[in-house]
Amino acid sequence: MSVLVRVRAPATSANLGSGYDCAGVALDLWNELEVSEGEGEPDLDHLGVRAFARVAPLAGLQLSFTDSIPRERGLGSSAAVIALGLVAAVAVTGREATPEELLAVGIEIEGHGDNLAPALAGGVCLTWGTSIARLADRPPASPIALVPSSTVSTAEARAALPTTVSHSDAAFTASRAALLGAALASGSPGLFARALDDRLHEPYRTAGASLLGDVRRHLPEGALGATLSGSGPTVIVWARRGRAPSCAAELSRRFPDVDVLVLAASPKGAHLL
Repeated sequence: MSVLVRVRAPATSANLGSGYDCAGVALDLWNELEVSEGEGEPDLDHLGVRAFARVAPLAGLQLSFTDSIPRERGLGSSAAVIALGLVAAVAVTGREATPEELLAVGIEIEGHGDNLAPALAGGVCLTWGTSIARLADRPPASPIALVPSSTVSTAEARAALPTTVSHSDAAFTASRAALLGAALASGSPGLFARALDDRLHEPYRTAGASLLGDVRRHLPEGALGATLSGSGPTVIVWARRGRAPSCAAELSRRFPDVDVLVLAASPKGAHLL
């Protein structure tokens, strides 16, 4: 059985606090896809297979996925497999496509671009519609993921959000979102720390899960802040550069039932191996 292409795509953390539905960062944790010649019955319920089929025919091919990104934990596992399918399909057909072109195809499956954009383009991205602004290779802090054993579906997390918010909460988050864009573009740790609070989604998504509040009440020394990763339940603690190991050690002691992962932002998105 001849292997045609191998592709890898990164985990992502979306929202980054105040960047609700528009900000995301690629993380150095990867899913992979191998496309080989061979006959088989494609699983059209699989998001990666559906993404592939939007770009290239499945006939005569077998798609084998390897998942390392935890599912339904807010780390962009769905976006990663969609990115895998899109990039692999483009490679098999011998075509070229920009991350924005692939986002336009994949967003109909993913629903929201804040995870899919960095999965395709790498680095730290802002997205609106099918447009991507890639601001930097990495944010001005190091991510530490606190991954609970529980899972949360995106649909359930969105159902917890109110249909309206107060002007004061909207203004609060708008100001932090502006700071977030400035922090990412300038690489300022100080601005980044001030941008991480949110009143649009985090208060409602964490109502039944106390981890984010517990972490924020006593941040480890050397941490700039903490955010809910995507829809949760994973929490990202943002450590100053060089302080991630000591922050992670303290978090492991405090939360022994949670997986604590010292990660890195990835400047690369989905790519061929």
